[in-house]
Amino acid sequence: MSLLTATHSALLDSAALERALADAEPVASTLRALLAQHDASLRQGFEANLPVTQLVRARAAFIDRVLLRVWQTQASPLPASAGLIAVGGYGRGELHPGSDIDLLILLEGAPAEPARRAIEQFTQLLWDTGLALAHSVRTVEQCAHEAARDVTIMTSLMEARLLTGPPALFDDLRSAIATHAIWPTPEFFQAKYDEQRRRHHKYHDTAYNLEPNIKEGPGGLRDIQTISWITLRHFGSNHLHDLVTHGFLTESEHTLLREGREFLWRIRFALHLLTGRCEDRLLFDYQGTLATQFGYHDEGHRLAVEQLMKRYYLAAMELGRLNEMLLQHFQESLLYAATHSAEIRPINKRFHLRNDVIEVVHPDVFRRYPFALLEIFLLLAQQPKLKGVRASTIRLIRDHRYLIDQAFRADLRCRMLFMELLRQPQGIMRELRRMHRYGVLGAYIPSFGAVEGQMQYDLFHVYTVDEHTLFLLRNLRRFSLPEFSQEFPLCSEIFQRLPKPEILYLAGLFHDIAKGRGGDHSTLGAEDALGFCLHHGMSAHDARIVAWLVRHHLVLSRTAQREDIQDPEVIAHFASAVCDNTHLDYLYLLTVADIRATNSTLWNSWKGALLSELYLATAALLRRGLGAPIDQTERIRTTQAEARALLHAESVDDHAITLFWDALDDDYFLRHEADEIVWHTAAVVGATAGNQPLVRIRHSAQRGTELFIYTRDQKNLFALTTAALDQMALSIVGARIVTAHTGYTLDTFHILEESGESALTPQRMHEIVTFLEHTLAQGETGPVTRRVRRHVRHFKVPTQITFTDDTRNRRTVLEVISADRPGLLSAIGHALMAAGVQLQNAKIATLGARAEDIFFITDAHNQPLSPEQQWQLQQALLHSIDQPLKNQA
Repeated sequence: MSLLTATHSALLDSAALERALADAEPVASTLRALLAQHDASLRQGFEANLPVTQLVRARAAFIDRVLLRVWQTQASPLPASAGLIAVGGYGRGELHPGSDIDLLILLEGAPAEPARRAIEQFTQLLWDTGLALAHSVRTVEQCAHEAARDVTIMTSLMEARLLTGPPALFDDLRSAIATHAIWPTPEFFQAKYDEQRRRHHKYHDTAYNLEPNIKEGPGGLRDIQTISWITLRHFGSNHLHDLVTHGFLTESEHTLLREGREFLWRIRFALHLLTGRCEDRLLFDYQGTLATQFGYHDEGHRLAVEQLMKRYYLAAMELGRLNEMLLQHFQESLLYAATHSAEIRPINKRFHLRNDVIEVVHPDVFRRYPFALLEIFLLLAQQPKLKGVRASTIRLIRDHRYLIDQAFRADLRCRMLFMELLRQPQGIMRELRRMHRYGVLGAYIPSFGAVEGQMQYDLFHVYTVDEHTLFLLRNLRRFSLPEFSQEFPLCSEIFQRLPKPEILYLAGLFHDIAKGRGGDHSTLGAEDALGFCLHHGMSAHDARIVAWLVRHHLVLSRTAQREDIQDPEVIAHFASAVCDNTHLDYLYLLTVADIRATNSTLWNSWKGALLSELYLATAALLRRGLGAPIDQTERIRTTQAEARALLHAESVDDHAITLFWDALDDDYFLRHEADEIVWHTAAVVGATAGNQPLVRIRHSAQRGTELFIYTRDQKNLFALTTAALDQMALSIVGARIVTAHTGYTLDTFHILEESGESALTPQRMHEIVTFLEHTLAQGETGPVTRRVRRHVRHFKVPTQITFTDDTRNRRTVLEVISADRPGLLSAIGHALMAAGVQLQNAKIATLGARAEDIFFITDAHNQPLSPEQQWQLQQALLHSIDQPLKNQA
């Protein structure tokens, strides 16, 4: 006898339960103890690697006995005509340790007062034992009414199981919700299909989130249950193997479905045991523990947690594929068969249209014509009104993927079909996604197949590599479509002049394809891309552009976010690397699409402004020629002339303008655009004398929310300002610090709400200005009390501090890499102040849990820091950052 069976024998002993229930006072505590023992036995069985199907059914059986004992020994007798019915997941006889106990108390009519009290005592006792009870008390008529109104209630009642009570009453319930009474099969199918689509959309239509919901997310347990519910409604059975009998599944597909469910059950069971509650989210908090528990170990650059998650993602992908095929089967059988006569229209000798789906003309098509495995996706792209692929043809595609081998990839017809798909005016993204779902894309490009389900254990990359790549390609396609032209007007404008969009699509497809191999993924991916492009008949020139884009796909982003792009030398260096406007156009579009596909919170207006500013400045230089860059004097003169003209239009006194500008160094005019200079000048000139500090805020369509502070300089100003902004849950993404000869400082901060949105409402802007004016006037602020985000706590980022000499601009570049947390910038500001360092400019970047901040600094005499000063600042920074934050601003 197994340990679990032996333990259950003791726990389910009727005499023991009757003794526990004999005394009304200790019943709840005694039952809690029995439940705790039962949970311990489940844990032992799980750790002994017993089949999870046995465990979930054993728990349901144990709960059955507990409920029946409570029901039968109730102090106030329950009505003999009442029925106790398990519904929902409990009705299926499946319970995980933390799952709700779904119960229906079925009555013949409205309960009398004694019956009502008895039901309350029954449910209260169950709550007191610690069971997560979800119950309803209804008559048959009420059940039928609610089920007709809500398909979720209908679904729960379909799985009803009589625990005790009159069988005739239970039969009345079954009759009241039968297909002849409510929810005919076609209507039920459509409702569950729509329900699944809404549910998938909630999770961005992907199973590949960093913290997936294993029950509700795409490819999760709910998708399997949806199939079971439709099977139950249509065939009267919730056994998935019946789908084999009815020709909806093959034996091998049923095995995949069953094994996938058991794998997800095992993860869910482990989550419930680990958390002690119903937890279906595979959060960072648990992934590492589960990876160890499931026997994974770090192997070189492959972390144990990444191995576990890859297995999960691949399982979810396979379940998603089966779900799609089965739903298509049901749709054809339940909806179209009854309402559509079969209209067959030939396409070619391999495919025809059956009504509005594509179908092979014969089951041997793919065996006889392997290239048709790619041809079908091209045909779908060329006929966008088609609703998809017939279920039987989906199965044939899955069954013939083995034909996609080296000979297949060498076939000229296959290569031409793939390239032709990328050149279609529509449907490209839809069909690449379909190829991915059916397993064809990964088979045709093995290096892409290698990154399917591959995650990176950080907060920066929120999707698996394959899903991120597909999102990137979707973003690129949106640039091409007129209906999305207002999303990113500059990108849409550039896309229209691309000579060959397929170059961009291929660069997007290969940009991350070498991740997980070790080494530089950009270099390795460029080699893959070059070989693929040449093999597919592209000219050497075009193939080299694709490879160049893959190799340099991070360069534009790094330059914009880490270097001083107001410096003409930075622009000149970047332009020389890009070489021409064609490469620049492709690279800019690839960069914008890449950032937006990496993390939904990563893109913001400030980042967009940096990228577009670098793009426009580089494009202008390339048009003039690399040998004729604009020098600093010419740029300052042009910017001042434009700003003065705008100020004159606002009737700002010319003498006041000159007086204010004379106190500023050339750096100010190099690092600010004309519209910013106008805003600053008008604010300072128009301010009442002595009205300090001066704080202004505005929203710029190009740069997001900008905050301007004009006040007498003080040593702790940066630390004070950043602490105040942090207290208001604002994120700083950029800062420019200018000190005038008059002893006043002009500080410009680019800020975002914690959500990544701009601070747009007038009320919010007024709140920011008022709080900052008060804080700066007082010269102090309280400690930053916001907590570190839950996600961030699970990632250890050691603090790294590096210095680079910028001798041409007579300054030092400081880079600080550290774990992101509230108050970090204030801590850095205190260290800068303590070291007597002056801050000129800052580039603030948060990449998930990792802060990568760049500071352009000088010493108190506006000179670069000496080695000794750098060492002293490094020690001050390490002390300030790594100590618990106690803001003393």
